[in-house]
Amino acid sequence: MKREQGEEPVNTTKESHRVMYTRWDRIMMAFPMNFGGALFLILSLTSWHRKRRWHTSQPHGEACHIRFPDGTQLSSLLEQLRTSLLLMLMLSWVCNFENDVCFRSQRTSVHKGGDVEIGGFFSLYFYMHLTGLSDLMPMKDLFVVPLLPNNYQHFLAFIFAIEEINRSPHILPNISLGYEFQNSLYSHWRTLENSLSLLTGQDEIPNYSCRRETKSIAVITGASWTTATQTGSLLELYKFPQVSFGSFDPMLSDNDLFPSLYQVAPKDASLALGMVSLMHHFSWSWVGLIVTEGHKGLQFLSDVSTEMDKKSICAAFVKLIPTPLVSYVSNLQPLEILTSETSLVNVVVIYYESGGLNEVNYNIGQHFVTWRVWVTNAQWQADMAGINFILDSFHGTLIFSNHHEEISGFEDFVQEANPFKYPEDTYLTMYWYANFHCSFSDSCALKNCTANASLAQLPVNRFDPGMSDESYNIYNAVYAVAHALHEMLLQHVKNSAVRSIGVREYSAWQLHPFLKNIQFNNLAGDQVNLDDERKLHKGYDILNSWNFPEGLRLKVNVGMFSPHSPLGQQLSLSDDMIEWASAITQNPRSVCSESCNPGFRKSPQEGKAACCFDCNPCPENEIANDTDMDQCVKCPDHQYASMQRNRCLQKVVTFLAYEDPLGKALTSTALSLTLLTLAVLGLFVKHQETPIVRANNRALSYTLLISLTCCFLCSLLFIGQPNTATCILQQTTFGLVFTVAVSTVLAKTITVILAFKVTAPGRRMRHLLVSGAPNSIIPICSLIQLTLCGIWMGTNPPYIDTDPHSEHGHIIIVCNKGSLTAFYCVLGYLGSLSLVSFTVAFLARNLPDTFNEAKFLTFSMLVFCSVWVTFLPVYHSSKGKTMVAMEIFSILASSAGLLGCIFAPKCYIILLKSERNSLCVVRDKSHFVRNKPY
Repeated sequence: MKREQGEEPVNTTKESHRVMYTRWDRIMMAFPMNFGGALFLILSLTSWHRKRRWHTSQPHGEACHIRFPDGTQLSSLLEQLRTSLLLMLMLSWVCNFENDVCFRSQRTSVHKGGDVEIGGFFSLYFYMHLTGLSDLMPMKDLFVVPLLPNNYQHFLAFIFAIEEINRSPHILPNISLGYEFQNSLYSHWRTLENSLSLLTGQDEIPNYSCRRETKSIAVITGASWTTATQTGSLLELYKFPQVSFGSFDPMLSDNDLFPSLYQVAPKDASLALGMVSLMHHFSWSWVGLIVTEGHKGLQFLSDVSTEMDKKSICAAFVKLIPTPLVSYVSNLQPLEILTSETSLVNVVVIYYESGGLNEVNYNIGQHFVTWRVWVTNAQWQADMAGINFILDSFHGTLIFSNHHEEISGFEDFVQEANPFKYPEDTYLTMYWYANFHCSFSDSCALKNCTANASLAQLPVNRFDPGMSDESYNIYNAVYAVAHALHEMLLQHVKNSAVRSIGVREYSAWQLHPFLKNIQFNNLAGDQVNLDDERKLHKGYDILNSWNFPEGLRLKVNVGMFSPHSPLGQQLSLSDDMIEWASAITQNPRSVCSESCNPGFRKSPQEGKAACCFDCNPCPENEIANDTDMDQCVKCPDHQYASMQRNRCLQKVVTFLAYEDPLGKALTSTALSLTLLTLAVLGLFVKHQETPIVRANNRALSYTLLISLTCCFLCSLLFIGQPNTATCILQQTTFGLVFTVAVSTVLAKTITVILAFKVTAPGRRMRHLLVSGAPNSIIPICSLIQLTLCGIWMGTNPPYIDTDPHSEHGHIIIVCNKGSLTAFYCVLGYLGSLSLVSFTVAFLARNLPDTFNEAKFLTFSMLVFCSVWVTFLPVYHSSKGKTMVAMEIFSILASSAGLLGCIFAPKCYIILLKSERNSLCVVRDKSHFVRNKPY
């Protein structure tokens, strides 16, 4: 504040205090709110203004400043409003205490004498300092802000353990334990104050000690690594034992840095595994992570990320938050947690490194996020002051708390504790005054309090009588110091060389060897030891926060995680007991992409996490029999994929059977053509003396008809279940009988040519015709084919094979050709012979004669060659039974072509034109042909 010229100096601190309180009193009458709501309003105004400046920025980067008619900028007004609101908010919290002479006269420490004393540093309140927040000068100890009510439970557990030890005849008999309690402040510049007060015995710290002797043997502290580096260094000068009741910190286990510091809390190495097991149990694969800054938070982030990778769980986002409570004042940057990035995530893990108020709670709570599941550790504390709404953002929170048995008698102790029983406890007096409508007498004694008042009567949102993790650690820490002191005294008593001395004559540093090796079971049966190397990884109780309606604040045990149990049995959970967030009616889901059903595989989305994927159907004959499979699995050859692509079915063994419709058709056709061929043969035999039968070498006609009959019959070898004999006979019989048939056609063609070319008696060609030389073509050609077949059978003969791919759902038994080279040699030789026969017949097609069959032979070979030329590409493009049927069809079609083209005209004359099948007609036609001029 500036002083005008001529004015008297004004006490800036008191005047500003008065003005701010007066303004705040008026505002609070119209707008009552709690600490979180006011703080959120401050941060929201600042955040809105910053976003406004960003979105209205000019092209050159200069902010568009909003001004009011009097010239005041909006930014300046918001800064003033933020500062004033924060100041008045703090004042509203402490107005009852700051202005009362009874509270200002109280000491900041609590002391109760004994033969030996145990010190304690507990956090019940912290100071707010306004340096740099306004135009006010720095004011030391301006605000005293109380922490959560449950923090006072730490001190009660401390006193309870000491009184229990004093009553026990087994620990430190005839020795009374006292205590000295100091409030542990969160202010960095006042971190050493507690340690100096403990050592010097004064609240105002001089540069000397007023104590000639000290009764304190150890100190119980919840110091974090940051404060331990300061207080630990000071206490280490005196080698003063420090037992930490805070969560286990591996960095505090460094004996080189902290040789006098011991940790009573169990290790937290399994916390990440437990949380990931919970995610896996509910199939949560898309989870947000909010982690406090610091080495413990970063270590947890590393551990939980590793475990999430093992279970294919992805982190939707990772947000680091500040840990010091002073961050409300020193860092007034609004913490944006609920952003567009986090809006689609239904499950969020929050890891707190230290207890007490935290901006995260308020940031989330003021938005009323009633559709999200929060998973956190035991350091999380709800806003115990309550917000007096029906809905609560943290209803249904799942909390991992270190498993421990209940300490009997603690709740009775809490119920009996009151300021009249412990008059030296200033903080219990303050708490009683605030909760039980008390007033003060002139001598600063409580009066007019609620009758039979007790902490146990308060609702849970005011005080939770259940022992928390840190209170349990405090209880064990006190017992550890007592047991160590007992062992030290017992050892000196047993040592006859040492004279009997009093407990006061021992120094605190002498307790170290006993603290390090102490190991005992507390009254609840849990093992306690302070040696970090021998600590066990304890299990976790999974607590469910019930806060509907708001203010209920119950924590119900719904399960447990035990890292020592067999794999798959580590997590035990009662799903039906869990109360989810208010807007959730069934087990919540938190996934980036919905699961792929059986029959589909996951296809990653480019540029996104592995948990974000598309579902594509499995390819043919591949299956996915489970959800969210990365790859489809191909079915074995003897199985095939179902239509849904979710399982493999056994294939049916099949072949071209006689019972099949196709098999029946081909068999009927083959037998019909065989009977027809035999009928033609019988007709020729019956009319063997007629000119038309004798005209073209009757023996060759019989041979051709017999070979065609065999051709029709050999097609039956391809039908039915194959075996080794039929596989060999199929190819050899086919090759030989067709060679005989084609070579017979060639012999008939040559016979026709010789008959028309040899007209003069005594010529050499006439001798060839008369001697029957053309008939020798048949055995010669057949012998060559038989040789090729013999080589084929001797090298790589046909064998039984299966075809599992040609027909869906079937395994077809087929005959494998064996040597394809030999098969194509046989087929190629037959094709060459057919081509020669066709060529010779084509050249003789115009030879004149009454019964000249050269034209019919030419046409028959044309049909024959056409069938087999068409057969080759169709055969190779067919599979399974179709391939076999195609080969049979080619055999039948080519044989029928020869039968029809060569013998149909002759049968027509024999049966229907018998008058043309006489010797007279033949002679007349022959005479006409010989006298026809050419």
